[in-house]
Amino acid sequence: MNTPTPLSRAPQQVAFDRKELGVILSLYGRMVAAGEWRDYGISCLRELAVFSVFRRTAEHPLYRIEKRPKLRHKQGMYAVVGMDGRILKRGADLKTVLAVLEKKLIRAVI
Repeated sequence: MNTPTPLSRAPQQVAFDRKELGVILSLYGRMVAAGEWRDYGISCLRELAVFSVFRRTAEHPLYRIEKRPKLRHKQGMYAVVGMDGRILKRGADLKTVLAVLEKKLIRAVI
């Protein structure tokens, strides 16, 4: 009988690890301090993990930061998606992908 080990099975859901959350929450904290963002939500699904950013709790998210491991070798597993569903930036490095939102922080401070 060939039983799979816990490491050989595909994960039941995708999640952000501690390092990724540290990078995301650092940006989130700066944007909250600038008055741009007010709330967030995290979804861990089978194919992707999503960090959604809101101006107000009852609204649709302003931005979604997505992690799709299946795209790791193609376009990159991280993406920033705008409110309208357009992909603003995609890549393999989370900090590089989040740079598109850093530009918005610079405009908010000035």
